[in-house]
Amino acid sequence: MNIVFLDSHALNPGDLSWQPFEKFGVLTTYSRTSPSEVIERAQDADVILTNKVHLGDEEFSRLPRLRLILEAATGYDNIDVLAARRHGVTVCNVPAYSTLAVAQHAMALLLEVCNQVGHYSRKISVPAGDAPEAHPSYWAVSPDFCCWDRPVVELTGKRIAIVGWGNIGSKVAQLLLPLEAEVVAVTSKPQESLPEGVKKVSLQEAFATSFAVSLHCPLSPSNRAFVNRDLLSASRRGLILVNTARGGLINDADVAQSLAEGQLGAYCTDVLSQEPPRVDHPILHAPNVFITPHIAWASADARQRIINIMTKNFEAFLAGNPINVVS
Repeated sequence: MNIVFLDSHALNPGDLSWQPFEKFGVLTTYSRTSPSEVIERAQDADVILTNKVHLGDEEFSRLPRLRLILEAATGYDNIDVLAARRHGVTVCNVPAYSTLAVAQHAMALLLEVCNQVGHYSRKISVPAGDAPEAHPSYWAVSPDFCCWDRPVVELTGKRIAIVGWGNIGSKVAQLLLPLEAEVVAVTSKPQESLPEGVKKVSLQEAFATSFAVSLHCPLSPSNRAFVNRDLLSASRRGLILVNTARGGLINDADVAQSLAEGQLGAYCTDVLSQEPPRVDHPILHAPNVFITPHIAWASADARQRIINIMTKNFEAFLAGNPINVVS
């Protein structure tokens, strides 16, 4: 059996083992694969492993041996699952491997705005090799035992809206509740299914009344760029928006403009609509942005869980009882 991993570097840059897959057949790994290289590299593949490489009707029609795609992630918007079904290709994803990791990262982004740890660390630290007298620390020259030029904000009593009540969204809520934040949810689930103390609200109410909104919904054609000028113009002024879901959920230009106007107080994101972004991506040049390069999922522990779950997906498929099927 021929197995091809088209974009293996992000999952395993060399610190993990490929041995779990090698027992199934001949494994070929490519660090990265451009769209023009997909057919050539996968033409003899029975199984494709991928994370971000796009696979659609054209690719499936030219890969007659392909029977299984193992998505190395929970999200699978890079794969046309309807086309896969038409061509008899099973698609399996990796659910819930990074629930706590991404929830932790969402909290880190929100707390960075509230506590400004990075800001103060940069102001206080003196670069190695610099003379202290030439570049004195912000704190060292303070006349007081404490000093600040940006406010520190408590989450206690603040309304935080979770958009998308799945594994990660509900876990973020669990982390917020001990801080005594008021948690509300934008979800299709009924109120009675939500934990005690969590109120279901509309999307409009969430943006209009919350201190912060955290996005945890999958990207689909129906919600692409739903965070747009209309929604933001009716939001609470100074709203903090956190996005550890998908960059495509926001309208880049509208969010950048809202930040420039001060309507949106801060945008904290681990994802962008284009990854890596072009140099003139509007979010990169907007004020009050806190950006990390899609790393919420990337701890070694989480990446090992991906390999473990993908291996189980592979075994179940070969046994005739595929699991985690999305197509």
